[in-house]
Formats: sequence, structure tokens, C-alpha cells
Amino acid sequence: MENEYRRKMKEKLGLRRDIFKEFLAEFLGIFFLILFGCGSVAQMVLSRAGLGDILSVHIGFTLGVMMAVYIAGGVSGAHVNPAVSLAMLILGKLPLKKFPIYVAAQFLGAFVGSCAVYGLYYDALMDFTKGEFIVTGENATATIFASYPSKHLSVLNGLGDQVIATAALVICILAITDRKNIGAPKGMEPLSIGLIIAGIGVSMSLNCGYPINPARDLGPRFFTALAGWGMEVFRAGGCWWWIPVVGPMVGGAVGAGVYLIFIELHHHEPEKQEENNVQDKYEIVTMT
Repeated sequence: MENEYRRKMKEKLGLRRDIFKEFLAEFLGIFFLILFGCGSVAQMVLSRAGLGDILSVHIGFTLGVMMAVYIAGGVSGAHVNPAVSLAMLILGKLPLKKFPIYVAAQFLGAFVGSCAVYGLYYDALMDFTKGEFIVTGENATATIFASYPSKHLSVLNGLGDQVIATAALVICILAITDRKNIGAPKGMEPLSIGLIIAGIGVSMSLNCGYPINPARDLGPRFFTALAGWGMEVFRAGGCWWWIPVVGPMVGGAVGAGVYLIFIELHHHEPEKQEENNVQDKYEIVTMT
């Protein structure tokens, strides 16, 4: 009876076209990335580091990315990042017609994820701010949702930071998912990709907190602009907002090019079997 009910539900509600399934997967994946990641920042900021610190933030984003890949990996590939989608587009692993759909899902999912974090911590946020939402300074809360540069950081250094960190992310993802390389064991890819985020967090977060994802940064920034922080979220840091958008996209393209030129082009291609159709070793082993 239960199986029959599920079958009828699937017939009525199940999506037929892959692109709709992939849109929902990307949306839900980045939603959880923001919920865990920005949620960990909110807990640290609103408790004044009493219930969280920078290490807990690294763990939050690591787990957020890991769970995003588990949620969406089998459906859309779990890009959850326009820079990763661009890299896959450049490498011919994502059709051009799907690229804008993926990016739209990622931005929308990040925006809605920010709404969830805001709702989850609404009372704590009001108690902390007394209703005054500040973008920068000692009591700033906009940093819960989006990145802002450290005082020492120049525009050029900030842009370079994002290009290098995102290129590193893309190169490592490509290595983990490359079946002609060592790769990660099946089912362990999400953990491996999550650990990349941890590695970037502990080594490249001083300058601006490693946004490395245009959707993760710009979606929540739009939310804060609408939710009470105002347009200062775009003016702060010398109009910093465009750097975590442009830098990661450039880094995604650079990472794709570097992996292609240094690794992927040099993979050994298996020779075609002889005309007598001799079976390869794998086939022989599996048939015994």
C-alpha cells in the first residue's frame, strides 16, 4: 500500500526533465551550504565568540560543502558555485544551455539560505544589535552573511586572493573527481571536497574570509541589503562586493585551464582493442 502511494505521488509530482531536477538539486545544495556555513558565523558573532570561534566556522563551511555534495552530487554534480560551473563549462563537462540555470539556482538557493539563517537567529540578532544593523566595525553583523576585506587588504591583493583560492579549489575538485587520476573512492568525494574547504579556510582566510563563490557571497549580500543593512553592504570596503564575484570566476577559469594543461591532457588513453575483440583484463576478471 505504501509503495503504491509513493508510486502515485511520484507520477503526480516527479519531475520529468533533468534540468528541473538539477535546478532543485543546486538550489538545495547551496541552501545547506549557507545554513551550516553562515549559521556557524552567526553563532560565533552573536555569542561574541562564546559559542564558536574561527575553527568552528571552518568546520561549519566544511560540513556545509560536504553535505551539499551529498545532497546534489548524484543529480547535478553539486557545483553549488558559479565558478565551478564555469570550470565545468570550459572543460566541456557542462552544456552551455545549462550554465545559466545552474547559476540562477545557486544564487537563489544562497539567498533563501540567508533568509533561513536570519530567521533562525532573529531574536539573538535583535538582542545583539538592539535593532541597529551595522555593516562594519566592532558590532558589525553583515559579516555573518557576506565577506568584507581586512583593513590591510588592497583591491589588487584581494582580487589575487580570490583568483588563487578559487583556482586551488577547482584544481583539487577536478583531481578528486578525475577517474583517470587516483581520484577519491566512490562515495567519499563529498568528504574529500569538504576537506578542500577546510584546507583553504586554515590557509587562505586572513585577507577576506575565503568566499571563493560568487553565489555564496552575492546572494546573501543582496539579502542583507533588503533585510535592513542597506546599500552600505555594497559600498563598504571601497565597493568590495565585486571582488568575490569577479575573482572566483577568473579563478575558476584559471583552475580549469591549469588542470587541463598540466594533468588532463596527458592522461594515457587506452588503445583500441584488436579486431579479434580480445577482452581486457577487467572483463576477464569479472567473468571468472
